[in-house]
Formats: sequence, structure tokens, C-alpha cells
Amino acid sequence: MRIDKGFTLIELMVVVAIIGILAGIAYPSYQDSVLKSRRRDAGGALLGFVNAMERYYTETNSYTGAAGTSGTPANTGAPRIYSIKSPVDGSDKYYDLTINAATATTYTLRATPFGAQASDSCGNLEITNTGVKSPSTAGCW
Repeated sequence: MRIDKGFTLIELMVVVAIIGILAGIAYPSYQDSVLKSRRRDAGGALLGFVNAMERYYTETNSYTGAAGTSGTPANTGAPRIYSIKSPVDGSDKYYDLTINAATATTYTLRATPFGAQASDSCGNLEITNTGVKSPSTAGCW
């Protein structure tokens, strides 16, 4: 009497099919988690940007001039007092940080999705000097 050891081709094909199905379910969930974590990081960067704007206001008694360059300050555009991208550290960039509007007493900061993050359904994240966040859709902030 001879006993064969090993797997049949059918058994191997069933295992490969199960792995394919599990991967097909897991990968989209993983991609969604990555988009959400990058969005949360951009929200955190905007809150850090708010702190930088408040420090700037205590030094100059105005929010104007926080963008541009030291030689050519501006009221809107890329900030000169904070990082211009999110994540703040590292070489990757998923959001551009800008000053969307600024007066002596008010401002609106914006994080614009970039590259792979551009497919995010929440779009631009904004926050004002009074703490109003946009979009107000649940899960975006």
C-alpha cells in the first residue's frame, strides 16, 4: 500500500483563488485607509499652520504679509512662516498648504490635495481664524 504525500493541482488552485478573493477585498480598504490618514495629517498640518499664524499676529499685530518671501511678503499664496506642504516632514507631498485669504484681522488657510490624494472625495480642507472648518462633511476632518 502506497500513501502519496502532497497537494493536488485542484487544492492549489482553490487556495490561489481564495487568496485572490481576499486580496481583492483587502486592497481597496487599504487604499481608503491611506487616503484617510493623509487627510488627517493635512488637517494636523493646518492646525499647526493656525498656530504659526497666531504667533505671526502676536509679533506683527496683523495677519497680512505671512505669505510670499521675506523680501517680498504677500497676503495670499504659499506661506513664508510655515511649511508649504503636508506632510510637513519628509520628501513626499500630498497637500499644498496656502493662505487663501488674509486681512489684518482674519485669514483662511487651505490644504489642496496633490497627486495621488487628488482623488479624495473631501477635496480642499480649509480653516478660518475663528476655527470654522470646511468641508463640514462628516469624516473629512
